Amino acid sequence: MGLVLLQNARIVDPANGLDMMGELLIAEDKIAAVGEKIPAEKAAGAEAINLKGKVVCPGLIDMHVHLREPGQSAKETIKTGTAAAARGGFTTVVCMPNTNPAIDNPSTVAFVMERCRKEALVNVLITGAISKGLEGEAMAPIGGLKSAGVVAITDDGRCIQNNDLMRRAVEYAQLFDLLVMDHCQDTSATSDGVMHAGYWSTRLGLQGWPSLGEELMVARNILLAKGIGARMYCQHISSAESVSMIRKAKSDGVKIYAETCPHYVTLTDMALAGSDEFWKGDGAGYFDVFTGSCKGMKPPRWSRYHTNFKMNPPLGSDEDRAALIEGLRDGTLDVISSDHAPHCGHEKEVEYDVAPFGIIGLETELGMALTSLYHRKVLSLSEIIRKFTAAPAELLRIDKGTLSVGAAADITVFDPEEEWVYDAAQGASKSQNSPFDGWPVKGRVHGTWVAGRQVYSLEKQDF
Repeated sequence: MGLVLLQNARIVDPANGLDMMGELLIAEDKIAAVGEKIPAEKAAGAEAINLKGKVVCPGLIDMHVHLREPGQSAKETIKTGTAAAARGGFTTVVCMPNTNPAIDNPSTVAFVMERCRKEALVNVLITGAISKGLEGEAMAPIGGLKSAGVVAITDDGRCIQNNDLMRRAVEYAQLFDLLVMDHCQDTSATSDGVMHAGYWSTRLGLQGWPSLGEELMVARNILLAKGIGARMYCQHISSAESVSMIRKAKSDGVKIYAETCPHYVTLTDMALAGSDEFWKGDGAGYFDVFTGSCKGMKPPRWSRYHTNFKMNPPLGSDEDRAALIEGLRDGTLDVISSDHAPHCGHEKEVEYDVAPFGIIGLETELGMALTSLYHRKVLSLSEIIRKFTAAPAELLRIDKGTLSVGAAADITVFDPEEEWVYDAAQGASKSQNSPFDGWPVKGRVHGTWVAGRQVYSLEKQDF
C-alpha cells in the first residue's frame, strides 16, 4: 500500500470539527497526516492523487445491513454486499442476524467472521439475535454472543412481542454494555397490513398498516431505557409520532437513540399510486431538486403497485416525511442507515400483497441523502457526514468515524455536486430491488479506502 497523498481535497471530519481545503496522507493502513499542506519531506515518495475539490471524509458506517449469508446467498453474499457497500462509500457495515440459521450463537458468529475474513471488501461488524432463532420465545446466549464479538443485539426483521422477555434481555445486555437495537413493530397492530394505513391504502385497495404498530414499540423502548438505564436504539423510524416521543424522551435525559433511512425522507405512500400520481401530487414540490438542481434529468417512471416500494415499515404520509426531516435536523434522529434488504427478482415480481418487504440501498444511500437533505439545505454537509460516521461510531463504541492521525485509513471520497442516474442493473449487489432505479441523484462516490487499501474507484470501476 505504501504512501498515498490525497491533494486538493475538501476535508470534512465532524469528529474533529474539520471542514477545510487541504491534504491527507495515508501511510500503509493508517492516517499519517492531515493539514492544509503536508510537508514535502513527510510525503516523499507518496502516490499523489489530485481530487480537484472533492470531499474527503471518514469512511461511512451503515448500522443496518442484511448481507443474507448464511443461508440466503441467492439474494446476496458477503462478497457482493460488501462490494455494494464499497461503491456506496461505506467502509464499515453492521450486518443483521436474520440469516438462516440465525446468528443466535457463538458458532454462527465465528462462521460469519471467517467468511468476512475471506470475502469482505469492507469492515463487517456483526449483531447477534436477542432471542433464539428470532422466535421471540427464549433469550439467546447474550453473554456468549458478546464474547464471540457481536457489537449489538437485535431481532431485526422481527420484533419481540413478549414484553417480559424483552425487559430481561435488555437488563442482561446492559451487563455487557451491548447496544439493544429494536425493529419496532407490534404485530397485533400491524396485522396483515402491506402499506401505510391512510388515504392511499384506501384508494388503492391495499390492507393498511397503522403507524401505531411502530409507535407502541417505540414507547416500550423509551420506558425500558428510562426504567433500566439501558441504551436503546430504534431502527428504521418512519412515523411522526415516533419522532415526537423520541424527542421528548431525549429532552428528559433518556438514553434512547434512533435511525431513519433515505427512502423515508424522500418517498411517501403516494409512490404506490405510480409515478404519474406521485409527481403531480401534493408532495411533488419536495422534489424540485430533481427538476431544478439536476438539470436536464427527467423524473423516473414506475407503475402503480410497484413492489420495489414495499418495505418494513412502509412508506408513511407526507406529514411523516416532514417530521422525519425535522427529526434529522434537530438531532432527534441520530443516524441515517440503508436497511439494505436484497431480494431475488422473482420474489418481487408478484402481486404487491404477497411480495416480500425490503429494498436495497447501499449504493444510493449517500447520494439520496445529499439530494434530499443537503441540496435542499436541510442539513449541512458536516451534519450529514456525522450521521454516517461519528454518530454510529459513538453508539457502537468502535474506533471508527474519524480522520485523526493514527486512525485506520478508512476513507470515503465523493463529489456532492455530481449529477448521475442510478441504474440498479449495473450495481454490485446480486439484487436490484431498489425504488430509486432510474432516479436522478446529485452526489456521487468516487473512491473508498479500507485500512489504506483502495477497494473502489469510480474511474477504474475495480474492486
